[in-house]
Amino acid sequence: MRKALRWLLALTVLIGTMSTAGAATAAEPEATGTTDIKERLLSVPGMSLIEEKPYTGYRFFVLDYTQPVDHRRPSEGTFQQRITVLHKDTARPTVFYTGGYSVSTTPRRAEPTQIVDGNQVSMEYRFFTPSRPEPADWSKLDIWQAASDQHRIFKALKGIYSENWISTGGSKGGMTATYYERFYPRDMDGVVAYVAPNDVVNKEDSAYDRFFANVGTEECRDRLNGVQREALVRREPLEKKYEAYAAENGYTFDTIGSLDRAYEAVVLDYVWGFWQYSTLADCEDIPADAKNATDDEIWTSIDTISGFSFYTDQGLSPYTPYYYQAGTQLGAPTIRFPHIEKKYIRYGYQPPRNFVPRSIDMDFEPWVMRDVDSWVRHHARHMLFVYGENDPWGAEPFRVGHGARDAYVFTAPGMNHGANVAGLVAEEKAFATARILDWADVAPNAVQENPAAAKPLAKFDAKLDKRDVERQRTLRP
Repeated sequence: MRKALRWLLALTVLIGTMSTAGAATAAEPEATGTTDIKERLLSVPGMSLIEEKPYTGYRFFVLDYTQPVDHRRPSEGTFQQRITVLHKDTARPTVFYTGGYSVSTTPRRAEPTQIVDGNQVSMEYRFFTPSRPEPADWSKLDIWQAASDQHRIFKALKGIYSENWISTGGSKGGMTATYYERFYPRDMDGVVAYVAPNDVVNKEDSAYDRFFANVGTEECRDRLNGVQREALVRREPLEKKYEAYAAENGYTFDTIGSLDRAYEAVVLDYVWGFWQYSTLADCEDIPADAKNATDDEIWTSIDTISGFSFYTDQGLSPYTPYYYQAGTQLGAPTIRFPHIEKKYIRYGYQPPRNFVPRSIDMDFEPWVMRDVDSWVRHHARHMLFVYGENDPWGAEPFRVGHGARDAYVFTAPGMNHGANVAGLVAEEKAFATARILDWADVAPNAVQENPAAAKPLAKFDAKLDKRDVERQRTLRP
């Protein structure tokens, strides 16, 4: 997947396209102007303040923005969409971040924001609470409506943040940034999409089976497969433990249909979940001899990685919008388990329909992802896709074709679902950083002359730049 970069060519591209107006150093916080930034933000029609939180060198706002439920018929109802603004300086570039789920109300800085030393606008995805229309018309939850949410926010804030904009996100957020670019390609000056799955043909998932047959080492795969199989062999005693656990915590199973279905779903997530969140070194924590492990050891290993609370009604409810989209447009993987005899598997990898209340109608639209994939291959401009070598979601990545321009796909060796530019090999890391700086129009002269000199303009802040991999289950990218 990774390309062998030619530095002479890269240098030519960078010198030929970069503006010399970029700042050579990290920006200082904005000086006090005649109009306070809070006043400017709240002067935007439909914008209201939830709260402001202080952070050294920035101002951080949690806001509500009035959006139409249906962008095709804006007069037919509105809802309040939560966004945050990490403000540094209106003279700096702005990064538009979405995680594809709820938005964090704690100040955080995405990697591109640190690289360009800019502002950050973060958007909560529609239908994730509290950004859900009431009553909820689920037919208005699709990738075009969500992209149109971003488009309206961008237009509303571009007058305040007039410098270059870059969109970004990880996992479903990376998908979101890609779909936004597909529908509104003139808004952003660049896109950095991390670990974004690309399920073009929903019924063809053999790429995932090939991934699991080769990822890591044989020893590690054997350990994981052994624990997963043993959890199904010991279904009866471990389900009794699950019943007690559910009763103690008040968990119910109406959506998925039964505790038995939930148990198998958790167990079948186990191997995927390990590679999504862990590294090869973490294999040392997996029982080496599953057949002779105690029930508690099997339970604890499965629960630590997959989480027995997840497929309960209480665990699924916050992610209903994701599963709805997976079952209507995004697609979802189906994998095989050759190391487990068929007699132990009753349901297999269950479809998204099983994780959404039956009161919500769902119909799959197979052409949607094909359209996005074709557009990226032939029309991508200023786009960077970053994947992790050991991340299952990278088994079906986005690719760029001959029609794409200044667009790249890189893979970080040994990394999981938290892969980023910093984890790329040195040559690709510098190149990707240089391209991001260029797209943001803040590349120092030294970088224009030598891309290998590229590095983030802002210093790393352990609190602001916390890089936790969001815990997301197998069917949730």
